[in-house]
Amino acid sequence: MGNATLPPVLQLAGIRKSYNVGSPAETEVLHGVDLELRPGEFVALIGPSGSGKSTLLNIMGLLDRPSSGQLFITGREASTLDDAQLTELRGHAIGFVFQSHFLLSAFTALENVMMPFLMRRGRPDQAMRESAKRLLAQVDLERWQDNPVNNLSGGQQQRVAIARALALEPPLILADEPTGNLDTQSANAVFELMRKVNGDRGTTFLMVTHNLNMAERCDRTIDLVDGQVIAARAG
Repeated sequence: MGNATLPPVLQLAGIRKSYNVGSPAETEVLHGVDLELRPGEFVALIGPSGSGKSTLLNIMGLLDRPSSGQLFITGREASTLDDAQLTELRGHAIGFVFQSHFLLSAFTALENVMMPFLMRRGRPDQAMRESAKRLLAQVDLERWQDNPVNNLSGGQQQRVAIARALALEPPLILADEPTGNLDTQSANAVFELMRKVNGDRGTTFLMVTHNLNMAERCDRTIDLVDGQVIAARAG
């Protein structure tokens, strides 16, 4: 459960998003979304297809800007930042896990986990390798660290993706249908791993999912329907 005494990791106030602004086809997809995520929470975001979940996730991940409203990440108001500042904030505050893991298939598990370090520091060193090894050990993949990721199972690939998302120790992980491509057993193992990371590290998770059984195992569920939060309830 989240820590209610600490300030939110993520806070949205009156977030609206329109496309084709100024044209006859202008469409508002998000209609004044308010929500916050507390440190250490594990929250599910659910809603039917077309409800605006992907748009909202892109805004929360600083991959897109809202048309209006305020967005705070670790206390910083993102609407005042330029693109370079947004990239810097995203890099240290947010980790991403997607349904399609977006790993580099020709590279090993260890090399994939090292990528965030390389993007920050430019060249590999032993400290990076040791950090990546520790992360793979945390997701129980140290035995496969030297295997190309295209030789791993889908569940193993998602565990590599989780280790990569944790590399720079972000306070927030955004997970977009992270178990959507997996069989039930692998999906459950990946979910339990994320919950373990959440418990051990205090990392805040927001997980978009269509799996209502999985959503009920989260601390809290946010329902998004037609671009509006209609309910937020305990899991």
